[in-house]
Amino acid sequence: MKRLIGIALVAVMTLAVGTASGQTVVKPGFNVFSVNQDVEIGRQSVIQAEKQLPVLSNAAVSRYVSAIGARLAAQAPGPKFAYQFKVVNVSDVNAFALPGGFVYVNRGLLSKARTEGELAGVIAHEIAHVALRHPTNQASKAYLAEAGLGVLGGLLGGKTQSSTGQIIGAVGGFGLNSLFLKFSRSAESQADVVGSQIMARAGYNPIDMATFFGYLAQQAGGNPSKFATFMSDHPAPANREARVRQEASLLAPVHLLATTGNLRTIQTQLGKLPAAPTTAQLAQYQPPTSGQPADPASGLSIERPSSEFRVFQQAEGVYQLDRPDNWDAYVASGGYGVTIVPRGGFTTASSGRQNISYGVIVNHYVPFDGAVGTHFVDSNGSMSGRTSLDEATSDLVRNILASSPYLARVGNATESRVMAGHPSVSVRLAGRSPDTGLNERVTVLARQLADHHVIYMLLIAPDAEYAALTPTFDHMVGSFRGDERASHN
Repeated sequence: MKRLIGIALVAVMTLAVGTASGQTVVKPGFNVFSVNQDVEIGRQSVIQAEKQLPVLSNAAVSRYVSAIGARLAAQAPGPKFAYQFKVVNVSDVNAFALPGGFVYVNRGLLSKARTEGELAGVIAHEIAHVALRHPTNQASKAYLAEAGLGVLGGLLGGKTQSSTGQIIGAVGGFGLNSLFLKFSRSAESQADVVGSQIMARAGYNPIDMATFFGYLAQQAGGNPSKFATFMSDHPAPANREARVRQEASLLAPVHLLATTGNLRTIQTQLGKLPAAPTTAQLAQYQPPTSGQPADPASGLSIERPSSEFRVFQQAEGVYQLDRPDNWDAYVASGGYGVTIVPRGGFTTASSGRQNISYGVIVNHYVPFDGAVGTHFVDSNGSMSGRTSLDEATSDLVRNILASSPYLARVGNATESRVMAGHPSVSVRLAGRSPDTGLNERVTVLARQLADHHVIYMLLIAPDAEYAALTPTFDHMVGSFRGDERASHN
């Protein structure tokens, strides 16, 4: 009964899109996710998906596909997602889109397109899936059937990031989730119709979509293995080609624009590259889960830090610093701390405790349980030096090691640094994380305040990826500003 009620609700909780005279009006379905959550889910899925799929690094090919995609995305209805387009270096004929505007085109599809219009037709179809929010619509229906109607009464916890992960975990996880990739014939028909409308507004002939889908269906008969994934992910609605032609006839006459580039030149360049593997061949090789980078150019297995930064201001004005635009700031419920991490920067231990694999922690620290004076005396013997800052840092490091016993200090010397124009020291810690199995590196930076309290930063990353994050860490440290006049306890 629960499932039947959930499905009935899907039919009534809709919102119309598309208002142009004559064209078909398509209504997106029920969705428990916000538009921002679509983007969040998409970003998480990209990280996981690109651990499995090789993204082509050819600049000319990427620019060409992105140019077509941008031209089409500018005409997409619905939420104004920041669409991104990438080429997957596999020979299978396919394309797919993840929530929030992340569109992937297989190299095999590029090689089969006969005109730019045909290629644009497939990309427009994928954009339509995103604009109509089909991926999270399917996830919503699956979760409603799983969790019951309580989710409609506010059990999403305010739709926070943690609740998003909980929901997606319940229906199969991030990455190449089948809920995000395989749609019903009804959803395929909707994407055909809206994709046709997008093409027309972008200056492409919608008929090119119809003829290309027909061509691919014919080709699949002669080489089913090459097209099996496409036909599975894009089940053909009844009279698909005729329906697209019908929609084209409802639209205003199309003002055709010049092509974005030269498809033949792009196909020639692809032909000079080493042969691309098939999806089946990729499946035979499972990459290790020990932090192998998804993007060899960045050396990272997480999303590359944005080159755009925004200022994080501590509420009482004790400090501020820049953070990458695509890193999130989690403020402590009490005290002065903040944890700034990329998406995917947390790991959860079997005990339920959350640990940080990548990111920066900033906080205020009172050394020696509140003892103050002109000079600290470390009864255990300072690990650093004999200055007040060295003694305080030594006490801080001991507490960090006690809370994370897998870490150990690397070397005995401290490094002199500068934070906001004030002397500071840094200490390097390292050890194998029991949660990720990776060798982890933590740099502790400490700066003393006038009352001998300490503001510290922890720079955290797997050792193999620390160098790739160093420019980001250095920017954050260099941007740090502290206010000696701000009240703190």
